[in-house]
Formats: sequence, C-alpha cells, structure tokens
Amino acid sequence: MTMTQGAPAPQIKIAVVGRPNVGKSTLFNRLVGKRLALVDDTPGVTRDRREGDARLGELAFTVIDTPGLEEAPEAALEGRMRQQTDKAVAEAAACIFVVDARVGVTPLDQTFANILRVSGKPVILLANKAEGAAAEAGVIDAWSLGIGDPIPFSAEHGQGMSDLYSALAPIIDAAASAAAADDPDPDENVGADDEEEGWNDPLKPLRVAIVGRPNAGKSTLVNRLLGEDRMLTGPEAGITRDSVSIEWGWRGEDRDWPIKLFDTAGIRKKARVQAKLEKLSVADSLRAIRFAEVVVLLLDAQTPLEKQDLQIADLVLREGRGLVIAINKWDMIDDKNEASRAIREKASRLLPQAPRVPIVFFSAQTGRGVDKLMPAVTRLYIDWNARVKTPDLNTWLKSAVERHPPPAVSGQRIKLRYITQIKTRPPTFMAKCTRAEDVPASYRRYLVNGIREAFDIWGVPVRLILDKPDNPYADD
Repeated sequence: MTMTQGAPAPQIKIAVVGRPNVGKSTLFNRLVGKRLALVDDTPGVTRDRREGDARLGELAFTVIDTPGLEEAPEAALEGRMRQQTDKAVAEAAACIFVVDARVGVTPLDQTFANILRVSGKPVILLANKAEGAAAEAGVIDAWSLGIGDPIPFSAEHGQGMSDLYSALAPIIDAAASAAAADDPDPDENVGADDEEEGWNDPLKPLRVAIVGRPNAGKSTLVNRLLGEDRMLTGPEAGITRDSVSIEWGWRGEDRDWPIKLFDTAGIRKKARVQAKLEKLSVADSLRAIRFAEVVVLLLDAQTPLEKQDLQIADLVLREGRGLVIAINKWDMIDDKNEASRAIREKASRLLPQAPRVPIVFFSAQTGRGVDKLMPAVTRLYIDWNARVKTPDLNTWLKSAVERHPPPAVSGQRIKLRYITQIKTRPPTFMAKCTRAEDVPASYRRYLVNGIREAFDIWGVPVRLILDKPDNPYADD
C-alpha cells in the first residue's frame, strides 16, 4: 500500500493574513458562508491554516485562514504558527492583509507589511472593524503601510464586500489566465494514469475524523498520513483548537480513495472543560464526529482505554459511525505482545457494542505501522455500507429462532415473522414481531450478534428495530 497526494487541480488560493485578533477568521467565515473557523475575542485562536471554498459574486476561489503573525523564535509555539502562515503565503496567488482600524497600525503590522512586500505577492489591504466614526483615523493610518489603498471593511457586518470584490477580480482573472497559459488544454492532460487513480470516480470523499484526548498525537498522525507538516505539532498539549478538514487521496490495493481528513481538538473530561474557548473547541470536535463516516479514536499506548476514551468511543457508536481504535506511541512499549493482548481484551470487555472493533498499533512519530491504518478504515467503511438480501436474512432468522426461541411473556409466545434491512450507514434492520415491546434486551443482543456472525458485519454499529406486524390479527 502506498499513500499519494493525487487530487484535482486546486482553485486559485487567497491567503488571509495579519496579526492576532484582527478578524481574519471572521472574514474567512464570511467568504465561505459558514461558521467553519472558531471565532473568539481571545488573541491567537487560530493555530493551523484552514482552507475553504469561497464565493464573492461570480468569483470562486480557495481562501486560507492563517494563524496570527507574531515575532517569536522558530522553536516556540508562536514561531511554529508563523511557519504555517509562511506556507500559506507561498501557496497563495495573493494575500488579504487585515489590520484593525480601531487600533490603528502597530509596529507588528509594519513588520509584516514589509514581509509581504518582499514576498512579491499581490496584497489587498483591509482595514477591518471600520464600522463607526472611531475607526476613521485607523483607516487613514493604514496608508502608512505603503502596500496599497486600504479598504474600509467590517467582516462582522459584511461592509466593504463590493470593494473587496473589485480588488480581487483582476487578481483572480490574472491568476486564471496564467494557469491557462501553463496548461492550454487541461482536458488533454487527463489521461489513463489519472483515470486509473480514481479521481474521476463520482464517489464522494470518505470523511474520516481523528479524535482523542489532548496530546495523543492526532496532528502528528495527520502529518504522517499526508507526508508533510500540514498541521501544527509540538510537545504542548492542546495545540489544535478547531477541527480542520483536509482533502487527501489514499491509494489502496484495488482502487484510489478520495479522503477528507478531520484533525480535531483534544476532548478532555467535561468537568475539566471550563474556559469558553475550550468549550468551543470540544463542540467543534463533537460536530466533526457527527459529520464523519469513520472515526479514528487515537489513544496513547501508555494509557489506553481510560474512562474518557471509552466515553468518546460510546459517543461515536451511538452516533452510528464506524470506529477504528488507533494505538499511538507504540514504539514506547517494551513488551508489545503482552500490551497488545491486554488492550484487545479490555476493548472486547468494555466495548461490547462493537465486537471485534479494528485496533491498529503504530507510532505516528516514526511512521512505523501507520500504513496499517487506512486499510482498516476502508474495510470498516465497506462493512458500514453492508447490505444483506432479504431472503438471506429470513433464512437466517428462521434458523436463529429455531435454535433459540424468544421467551414467552405472561404465558404467551413472542413470534418473529419477518426481517429486512431498511438502511445502511450503519446497517439497520427491522423485524416484525408480536409483543415487540416485551422482547428482553438479552434476546435483542442475541439477534444482533447472530446477524454479525452470519453476515460477517463486525466492528460497526448494527441496529435492530422490532416492530409490530401490520396484521391486526397477528396475535391470534
């Protein structure tokens, strides 16, 4: 198995840059038309660069939200955040430089205006928070940066969007013309190799969320899968604050898989989450679980399957998502055979609602064993979409009831008459059953486990609905 970065040609990218707390993420949300990025009055909320599909009139482009520009040593967290911004600027066709009109131009604004000037990229200067007379002086002060006419703007209220459109239109047109000149007939370049890679497959990207407690190594794993330092990492716990989605392509044995990876903030025990910003981060992670199709629960090999891990796993399964347990930092375990046996036994005992849940052991730091993760994810995804033919189900049901009849209730038998699958994602079955409300939970489990065993559906939630027969004389 190999991992590739194949993808369709990206749209023109526009990076939103500026010092912390000037309104970059608010502008990003305004351009993409969704509240994708966390917004808070706390400076430095954004730590990873985030991309989104933006529209402004008929202009379509990719907008990149970036961490706040700060002067700091490269090894410090702020310095590593600055490297994320530098990469965004290098990728972009142009930059939107945001300053705070209420505060006016600061020395940090001057420093980074010089950096953008040296980059040679076209720069659009936005004087944000310009609503009201108090900001007029700051808008005038922005002229001193010497990188063009400042646009009075309010990302919060949408003021100045027409002026931003007028500034962006010629830049995007020029970038599109340059791309067309480099590739005069892009259709001719879509040859057999591209078709073999599966990117013309109409299948939507498989949405995979990577979740877990803080400092489990989620961002390190994402970087290892992508083969680049896409996410900010470091020894500090809780670096990632909001869920970031990344389009990616993984090459399997028999086909290529378009993937949308979600890197999420660490989820601590609810009682420990007090700060407003962390509450927003956790809510964003929980939302990523609900939107995902397969969830990778990343655990620290030295402290696996603690109470918080089990609560996250239970949430994933109650939401009906496929669950893969990934044990990270496996290189730090001495007796791997004993540790593996103990983890599998614990998972089997504490997660009975997902028997034989896939468990993958690896080290995201060294990369050893990471190649086993995506095969487990895609196999589970196939099971999550499993569909069983109705005749096969009813043949199984007859055998299961003969082998172990349902218990009588008040001296009257419970009759199971018919079963069919009513949906997938996850596999959901409905059985017609007299006195459905009286069927014991233990017998429901017997039926669900029988479906798993008979049709090889393991590791994903399997739902069984018992419904009364349509015939009003069924009890006779």
